[in-house]
Amino acid sequence: MFKKFHEKDSVTSVTQLRNTDVKRLKQRLTQDFPHIESVLDEILPKKDTPKLVKCQDHIELIADSTGQPLFFRFRDSQSYIPLLRLLHKYPFILRPQQVDKGAIRFVLSGANIMCPGLTSPGAKLCDAPKDSICAVMAEGKEHALAIGLLKMSSQDMQQINKGVGVETLHYLNDGLWTVKHGFK
Repeated sequence: MFKKFHEKDSVTSVTQLRNTDVKRLKQRLTQDFPHIESVLDEILPKKDTPKLVKCQDHIELIADSTGQPLFFRFRDSQSYIPLLRLLHKYPFILRPQQVDKGAIRFVLSGANIMCPGLTSPGAKLCDAPKDSICAVMAEGKEHALAIGLLKMSSQDMQQINKGVGVETLHYLNDGLWTVKHGFK
């Protein structure tokens, strides 16, 4: 999704969020990710004025006052998804799904994750429903490689064991990961 994202070319507008929008955002985040509630004031402090960054291809980003992106949303989705940098600070926000060592290079190139990569001996599959957001972890690694959207439930992945199990939304070293200066 962010393979060809460039901070100068892809951004169409940057606006500050109103206080009511920030409240609504916090409520939505605690509803979508219950574990984020304990650290939400650290991520979005009360005195901070977050920014809404609108990008091409109907992508929206939420950035802090310095312009560093924190969350993204695509198309007409209702929920914002935390970025990898935020997930590395607070790994408990998303439910983890672990791939085996053979899938790492494909995930780092932006490929979707196939069911055999999630059900092989080196992988660990956590119980999760279809269309939920997950952190893609790697066998033997501490931090997440990617953030993905489950295309089928974890029970279906174990039973069917064919096809795409997780659609990769954001991964290490994609265009969004390489944003250096933030959005001003």
